[in-house]
Amino acid sequence: MHLSRRRWLHAATGTLAVAAFSVPEAIVPAAVAEESSADDLTVIAYNVYQCRGWPSQRRGAMDAKAAGEMPERFAAALSPLNADVVVFSESPSESITTAIAEKLNRHVIRFPSGGNWPGTLLSRWEIIDSANAPVAGGTRPQDLFTRHWGRATLRRPDGSELIVHSAHLMPGADPGVRIREINAMLESMKPDLDAGRDLLLMGDLNHAPDTAEYQAWIDAGLVDTFERVGQGDGLTFKSDTPMRRIDYVFAAGPIADRIAESKPLFTSPFRLENDNEASFALSDHLPQLATFQLSH
Repeated sequence: MHLSRRRWLHAATGTLAVAAFSVPEAIVPAAVAEESSADDLTVIAYNVYQCRGWPSQRRGAMDAKAAGEMPERFAAALSPLNADVVVFSESPSESITTAIAEKLNRHVIRFPSGGNWPGTLLSRWEIIDSANAPVAGGTRPQDLFTRHWGRATLRRPDGSELIVHSAHLMPGADPGVRIREINAMLESMKPDLDAGRDLLLMGDLNHAPDTAEYQAWIDAGLVDTFERVGQGDGLTFKSDTPMRRIDYVFAAGPIADRIAESKPLFTSPFRLENDNEASFALSDHLPQLATFQLSH
């Protein structure tokens, strides 16, 4: 299916309201003219490995980081994809994510981590509110969301809203903490799910599709975009020889019936060229891209 593409650089208008839970003020890009279309929506979930390059010990990765080239490299890789929404797990310093957002001319909000793995959301559209770890009741248990979880509401060109949850769940073989994290997230999502609002869950969820954690999302009514329209195994980790599918774009609400494409980006510079010792991938994960055809 051929999908219409929007031209680059969307004009950002309106005001920004930042919700509670200690979320820093979002960065708003300068207004630049662009024709916007409501025909399609492209989103990317990407664990960026703190923008260190992978393997981070390779000379090319170390030199690029030392030279301050990583914002330019990430922006150059993401720019042709023209994504409306991008979420990062394992974000680098705020100065680097801000530089990437500026190069892409995107609004940006940072979701502080309970540990050392913050999240970032970059949006073509206005971010009208956001919250970090919005646990129902307002108190996040100290052992949950040590990576990150944040929620943002975006205003689309037609004035409608899109809810985006960016998340990076606890890794490890024991699913106990992940299940508690998922239960807390689903409790927080319930009003939006019950109301049938357009909602996306994006990120490194650190579980495979054949687990109780995955089934909890499905039972709650979320749709795995790759399971719906993807081809092959959809493996996202690691970026040299992928062996696991742990990065996802889930959808709920009317938008879940509009999934047109979902795939990991196993292409350079996202993938590691195994036969080229001078090369490095941007991260140890592959980005997961999904596109929604919104026009009838």
